[in-house]
Amino acid sequence: MQYTEIMVRYGELSTKGKNRKDFIYRLGMNVRSVLKDLPEVEVKAQRDRLHVQLNGADANEVMNRLSLVFGIENFSPSIRIEKNMTDIKQTVLEMIKQQYQPGMSFKINTRRQDKDFEFDTNQINLQLGDHVIDNIPGIKVSMKQPDISVRVEIRMNGAYISSETIKGAGGLPVGTGGHATMMLSGGIDSPVASYLGMKRGVKIDMIHFYSPPYTSEQALAKAKELTVKLAKFGGNIQFIQVPFTEAQETIKEKVPEGYLMTVQRRMMLRIAAEITRQRGAMGIFNGESLGQVASQTLESMAAINDVTTLPVLRPLISMDKTEIIKIAEKIDTYELSILPYEDCCTIFTPPSPKTRPNLEKSRKFEQNIDVEGLMQRAIEGIKVTDIAATDEFMNADVEAFAELL
Repeated sequence: MQYTEIMVRYGELSTKGKNRKDFIYRLGMNVRSVLKDLPEVEVKAQRDRLHVQLNGADANEVMNRLSLVFGIENFSPSIRIEKNMTDIKQTVLEMIKQQYQPGMSFKINTRRQDKDFEFDTNQINLQLGDHVIDNIPGIKVSMKQPDISVRVEIRMNGAYISSETIKGAGGLPVGTGGHATMMLSGGIDSPVASYLGMKRGVKIDMIHFYSPPYTSEQALAKAKELTVKLAKFGGNIQFIQVPFTEAQETIKEKVPEGYLMTVQRRMMLRIAAEITRQRGAMGIFNGESLGQVASQTLESMAAINDVTTLPVLRPLISMDKTEIIKIAEKIDTYELSILPYEDCCTIFTPPSPKTRPNLEKSRKFEQNIDVEGLMQRAIEGIKVTDIAATDEFMNADVEAFAELL
C-alpha cells in the first residue's frame, strides 16, 4: 500500500514532565537531520507523537532511518484518507487482506481526536469489524492477541490507518543529555562507547588524533566514516581532527620506552580536555575497558586521568571484547573498524609498555618535553568537519575489504 505518513511514538519522553517540550523539540530536530536529503518529507513534532509526512518519499527508506534515531519508542506506517466511513472501511479491508492468511484473527482499535465525527469509537470499531467479517470468509476476531491489529485514528485533518508497529531505538534524543567529547580512534571500542553515550542523550563531538605520515589518509577517512555511522542515531556530529605527529615524535625521542604509551595518552587527554573546555562541553568519553590492554589497568587510568579534572566517562569499563563486538556488529561499525589502517594509538607502541605505571615517574618523564608548546601547536592545527548521516568518505574501500573477509 502507498503509505502517506509515519506515526512516531515517544519512549522515555513520557516521563520527562516539564522538560517534555524540550525533549520533543530536540527529537524533531534530530529526525529532520537524518532525513534532510529527502526534501519532500515533512516532520511535525507534537506533544503526543511525531508525524513524518512522506509526500511521495519511499516509506521503507524513511523507516530504516527512523529505526536508528534515539528517543523513538516505536512507529507505524500509516495511510491518510478522508473522514468518511466508506473510504475508511475500504482501506481497512485492503490493509487486512494484504496480510491475511487462513486462520488468522484481527482487531480494530479506534481513537477519535475529532469529537464531532458522526460515530464514536465503539460504533466505528463495530462497523469496521462487521465489514471485514462480511468480506473475508473465515477470519476471526481476537481482542487479546490478534494476528492483525488495525489502528484507526480520526483526527481533525483526516483519518489515519495503520496495521504495523515497528520497534524504535529507544533511549533519549541526542542533545538532551548534555554535551561531551569522544576520543575516537579507528578501532572497535570507541564507536561502541559513542553509541552508548548517545543513547543516553549526550551530544558528542568526535576528537580524532592523526599522525601523518605514520597514519594514512585512509585511516583518517575511516574515522570520519565511523562518525557517519554514528550520526544516523541522532543527526550531525562535529569531527575534530588533531595533528599529533610532532607530539608523538617528541615523546618517542625524550621519554623512556616503558613510559611512551603513558605519556602519549596523558598528552592526548590534556589536548582533549582543552578542546572540550573550549567547546563548552562537560566531559570526555573514551572506549576503555578495564584490563583489556596494557593502558587500561587501574594504575594506567589513574596516571593518565591525572592531567584533567573533567569527568572521563568509560561506558565499556566492565564489558569484555565479545560483548563489545556484538554491539559493534549491531550498529554496523564492526567491519569498518577492522579495516587494516593504523591509527596513532598503534604506532610507536613499545614491546613492553608499563602496565602499572607510577604516577610520580609519569609526571617526571613528562618534564622532558614542552607540554604547553606541543599542546598549543596541536590545538592551533585542528580541523573541524560537520558530518551528516548521509556523507560518504570511504565506502569503496569498505566494500573492497569486505569482499576479502
